[in-house]
Amino acid sequence: MRTAVALCLALLLLAPLQGDLTPVEDTLPLQDQSSNETIITVDSTNLRFSPSSVTVSEGETVRFFWSGQALPHNAVEANGVFNSGDPERNVDYAFTFELGMNGTYDFVCEPHAALGMVGQIIVDPAPTPPPANQSDNQTNVSQDEDMDTPALPVVMALATVLLAAAVRTRRD
Repeated sequence: MRTAVALCLALLLLAPLQGDLTPVEDTLPLQDQSSNETIITVDSTNLRFSPSSVTVSEGETVRFFWSGQALPHNAVEANGVFNSGDPERNVDYAFTFELGMNGTYDFVCEPHAALGMVGQIIVDPAPTPPPANQSDNQTNVSQDEDMDTPALPVVMALATVLLAAAVRTRRD
């Protein structure tokens, strides 16, 4: 019984440690406004990629960037198209989708895939150049909104409640 109480306390005390050690805003490098680069970071509080889904065009680069994470992460495409390497607390990995690579690419953080740390990159065909009489300002690249949910904190809270209920039932 004391073991169960100690486990409950440990879960509650360790829950705040799952987040970032360094705020993302402080670690992101300055962007070159002329680059076609989309950055995917980590929301360690929820063990999610942020954003978890993006849409880019052929010829554009997706950059996986995080620094000072409490837990190590990586980004591995399901069919081996790209792989940021072994899970690390600091990652700066870029992959450029060349012409002919349009399609959908699902990726995971290997150590946290079972917890829902997955993402998707949709690569549209390269935009065709506008006719000579149209402006370059009319080309738009869309990016999906991130729909993260607080999965890990909810799971930890639920596990703590279930464990406390089991201890109480056993005691009664």
